[in-house]
Amino acid sequence: MKISQKIQSQSFRQLQSTIETNQSFDQIVQSKTKQLKQQEIQHLMDEITIQGEKLARFRSLQDLVKFKRLVKGFLEKTVYNGLGLKKSHQFNFGGQGQRLAIVEKIDKKLVEITEEIMNQEKKTVDLLGMIGEIKGLLINVYM
Repeated sequence: MKISQKIQSQSFRQLQSTIETNQSFDQIVQSKTKQLKQQEIQHLMDEITIQGEKLARFRSLQDLVKFKRLVKGFLEKTVYNGLGLKKSHQFNFGGQGQRLAIVEKIDKKLVEITEEIMNQEKKTVDLLGMIGEIKGLLINVYM
């Protein structure tokens, strides 16, 4: 009887240490994955910044298209793929969540920038302000 109890306690300890090892491995993998995703998002934000400055300087349709594509890519990485973002449980009176409202604001600002580029009459300062607003909204989506 004592031998079987001893064997059971040893196998239980081994099983327990295996579970702890697996948990720590999972935690390491999750930590590294989160770190890589944050680096990727930071890289996208840097590209958006550079392209936004280029768009404000040259005001070309090509730069606008590239800027929109970068913003879309950023939103896909953060919102649609859900890269560990904090979930917002705030709802407005229409029942829509806060995250949706921010994405709609970004869309509106992109439309405004498109109109600005097409008109070619607004000052660069206004354009830089709108680009800054979009970057701020993107940061809000990520935070």
